[in-house]
Amino acid sequence: MKNIKLLFALCSLLFVLGACDMTKSQPESGGITTNNSRVPRHFQKVSYSELPGWKQDDVRYALKAFRNTCKAKLQYNGQVVPDRYLLEEKCQFLPKESADNATVRAWFESHFQPYKQADESGKTKGLFTGYYSPTIEASRTRSAKYSEPLMAVPNNGQTFKGIDKKTILAKQIGRPLYYANLVDVQNIQIQGSGMLKLENGELVKLNFAAVNDLPFNSIGEQLRKRGIRPPDGYSADAVWRFLKTKPDLAREVIDNNPRYVYFVESPAHDVVGKLGTPLSKIRSIAVDDSIYTVGLPTYVDTNLSDGRRFQRLMIAQDTGSAIRGYVRADIFFGSGDEAYQYAQGQHAQGEMYILMPKQYQYVKPTW
Repeated sequence: MKNIKLLFALCSLLFVLGACDMTKSQPESGGITTNNSRVPRHFQKVSYSELPGWKQDDVRYALKAFRNTCKAKLQYNGQVVPDRYLLEEKCQFLPKESADNATVRAWFESHFQPYKQADESGKTKGLFTGYYSPTIEASRTRSAKYSEPLMAVPNNGQTFKGIDKKTILAKQIGRPLYYANLVDVQNIQIQGSGMLKLENGELVKLNFAAVNDLPFNSIGEQLRKRGIRPPDGYSADAVWRFLKTKPDLAREVIDNNPRYVYFVESPAHDVVGKLGTPLSKIRSIAVDDSIYTVGLPTYVDTNLSDGRRFQRLMIAQDTGSAIRGYVRADIFFGSGDEAYQYAQGQHAQGEMYILMPKQYQYVKPTW
């Protein structure tokens, strides 16, 4: 009995140092990795040396974004789910804000295990698009120029879930906050947030509040199917410019998209994502929340719209109606014209690696 107690005490001490794993590990090919974490069988466990460009990334910016994950209340659901206690443990022992890049990189390497993401057929390539927070002209009052409402969730108990956009507008299921051009309102609904520039020059921030849970019907695809090609092609910018010259067509195709987004006015100008915390420019991505627990670090290897290679540690902090699949992400490019230029042209193939929290492993210094 004495020897058993001594052995247990020794293992407890080693566990504190990270050298004794007291958890029950599952086979690598299984759906469960360690503790209460879940990773699909078709994800491949890899080393950090297999992450293209890992050593060149300044991961301090990703850590800054990850701090917002630690402030949020996460929903631990989906097919890729971290152990709640392990993830919360990481949040308790974040590197200092003054930590250098090498220290932060070593922290991620010690505390997270990367897995190469793939779909059920084993395909590792997927689509990377982009989004941003636009600025549109708006008014507090309705007029011929500003005729489309930007609405808040109804406060009288009216249901809006499952109700299509056309019916919501006709029955005014919601509280009008501001008014803007129909096409601009559709754009800000697609992006999920935006800045309003009022007639007196005042700036007002609107963030996502709720959605009616109906599918998104692409405006550009509707035009393609009708054989209608805007003069400058099918980029978002070209489609919006074209539709502003065709108000009747704009009304028709926009109404054919049944999805409707409600907004909330925000005193801060931050763009807020699914977690209810600010998004970080080119460090936050939107993923499929039916698969992933939103909040996890994710390494991305793709290209930007200008052809440059984009290899960065991102944080999955948002979702989107068109973001569906194991290898699918929407890169948040920030706000303003520069962000728009990158977001509207972003459409590239790439690969992703999800970083799952693991038991801390003490690494003996080389010095």
